[in-house]
Amino acid sequence: MNSKYSKWHHPYKIDKKYDKKVAYFSMEFGIHQALKIYSGGLGFLAGSHMRSANELKQNVIGVGMLWKYGYYDQSRNKDKTLRPDFVEKTYNFLEDTGIEVSIELHDNPNVKVKAYVLKPEIFGSVPIYLLSTDVEGNDFLSRTITNNLYDANEATRISQSIVLGIGGAKVVEALGGANIYHLNEGHALPAFYYLRDKGVKKNRFVFTTHTPEKAGNEERDANYLNQCGFFGRTLSAEELAKESVNGGKINYTVSALRMAKKANAVSKLHAKVSQEMWKGFDKTCKIIPITNAQNQNFWQDKKLKKAWENKKESAFNKRKLELKSELFDEVLNQTEKIFDPKVLTLVWARRFAGYKRADLLLYDIERFERLISNEKYPVQIIWAGKPYPLDYSGIEIFNKLVHYTKYKPNLAVLTGYEMDLSRKLKEGSDVWLNTPRITREASGTSGMTAAMNGSVNVSINDGWIPEFEKNNKNSFILPEQDYKMPVHEQDKLDAENLYDILENKVIPTYYSQPKKWQEIVFKGIDDVLPEFSSHRMADQYYKELFN
Repeated sequence: MNSKYSKWHHPYKIDKKYDKKVAYFSMEFGIHQALKIYSGGLGFLAGSHMRSANELKQNVIGVGMLWKYGYYDQSRNKDKTLRPDFVEKTYNFLEDTGIEVSIELHDNPNVKVKAYVLKPEIFGSVPIYLLSTDVEGNDFLSRTITNNLYDANEATRISQSIVLGIGGAKVVEALGGANIYHLNEGHALPAFYYLRDKGVKKNRFVFTTHTPEKAGNEERDANYLNQCGFFGRTLSAEELAKESVNGGKINYTVSALRMAKKANAVSKLHAKVSQEMWKGFDKTCKIIPITNAQNQNFWQDKKLKKAWENKKESAFNKRKLELKSELFDEVLNQTEKIFDPKVLTLVWARRFAGYKRADLLLYDIERFERLISNEKYPVQIIWAGKPYPLDYSGIEIFNKLVHYTKYKPNLAVLTGYEMDLSRKLKEGSDVWLNTPRITREASGTSGMTAAMNGSVNVSINDGWIPEFEKNNKNSFILPEQDYKMPVHEQDKLDAENLYDILENKVIPTYYSQPKKWQEIVFKGIDDVLPEFSSHRMADQYYKELFN
């Protein structure tokens, strides 16, 4: 079949500032609720980037994966605890580009990879090429490679990297090639190996590192990767030794930092943490900060935006009450609880990972019970988020909160934390809680889109927050702990500080000083825009990383 998109194509005239052809490889893209090929922050970021690249008329394409079952659908067991469901997705709005490439995987010399395109007019992004191995002619195992995002099976996970990296690079070649190959995180690392062998020079490779978490910086046995076809050809023992670190391992981040001309971290603080983390490895490239951001046109409610621009407090608050009511319909539907739009509403919503501490509020149960039963100053609290389906400690925290909140009329745990619910929570919350252990959150972006919608950040001073916060003026920030302190001590001090800030500052300000609260809300929007909008970020990538 013949598609305009079987060659490098944009439906607009490229802005001269952005004429370098950039192929942006990412394991996930959060473009729209209905296109379930994302799990969380990495996808939300990539989606906002692709939207801004389109709005700024940049010469960028996305290269990703067409996940047959997505990440997972978050459902509930009979007792309301978490149940992951895997349901096939069929996207009739994607177009078959007619491009099919073949890659060598394990012992199979000919695994077919088909490229579909998400056209710009569908959801307002640049063209995004999504790869699938669920192709006629592939054997059963090969067809399952693109089933599940972040598959737990090691061989499958490695195959996914090879499909995205080498399959993706071959698709870009079929489109006519790119000037710059950008890896958003190390998942597509095989692209660099394959392209380097084809003679593509280092000055065309760039890399973004997203997390200081060990699990996010993959490390696997070099010999095993070699057998799997990870490098695009079989490397000799000498070549393999040259690529290996830590006793015969390939660290995806270290390899990417060695092959790229330049890399970026996703906040100023994260750049320092990253430089420190990787300084022991030779021949790595420079890591500069380009702070994450989110797309304002997509994430900010239009009526809130208008009221803020005109500094119309009453219109803003009227709209906020409407948005709270919409969110509370969802709370009622899922938990059979009736929330009150006039009551201060706190939201903790993000991936359920241990270091993010979803249950920090429950640290001192007696104190927490006093907080949630104060009749003079009532509060409502909502938790939402998806743990990784095999992260049993994350699931345990989720289920603990479900059991604890079940009979509490002003506490709720919601499932289905995807783009639509994320938007509802940001528009309908008064306070956005962010409680990671310090230095563990590379950037975090949910607080940015919350601030755009007049939700006040109450946060640990980590990730992007130090670049934004003006304590007590646009947010409320917990005192910093020494991150080298034992974890249980950090948790105890952070919990005490969190209760103090809520009891003495956040809650009384909301109820007793509404004028001051409104100033903080508007100041949050003033300070988050345009600094943390993805137009700034997409522009900065061209100026500082691609050029």
